[in-house]
Amino acid sequence: MKHALILLTAFTALLLAISLAFGFDQAYALAYGAVAAMALSIAATFFWLWHARATPLALGMGCSWAGATGVMGWWWVHRLLGSPPWMEQNVLLFVFVATYFVGTLLHFQVIRRSIGWAALVLLLPVAAALALSVG
Repeated sequence: MKHALILLTAFTALLLAISLAFGFDQAYALAYGAVAAMALSIAATFFWLWHARATPLALGMGCSWAGATGVMGWWWVHRLLGSPPWMEQNVLLFVFVATYFVGTLLHFQVIRRSIGWAALVLLLPVAAALALSVG
């Protein structure tokens, strides 16, 4: 835990320093681009693990990180291109969001099976998230 807090402090300070030196937009572009690229490599790693071992958890992690890559990458490119209108309400973005949803559902399914709960319990966190979003 101490190691994680040190890393969090260091990266926060680095991003703040970049923001002060070059402006928020440059720090944002650098950070978002790097996170999207790292998310892509993590997604690829989990898909490889799923392929190698066929574990449902690896597939869920792969879908989650692929969804994150798509959503973050979309908005990173959107901002780099100067917010083009064709990216504002493009339904293609829903493919990435849906991939995120699939990863989430696969995660909940693995958790549910590990605990031994009934299949319908899987719907509770999904229903709660949707209710929160609607509210």
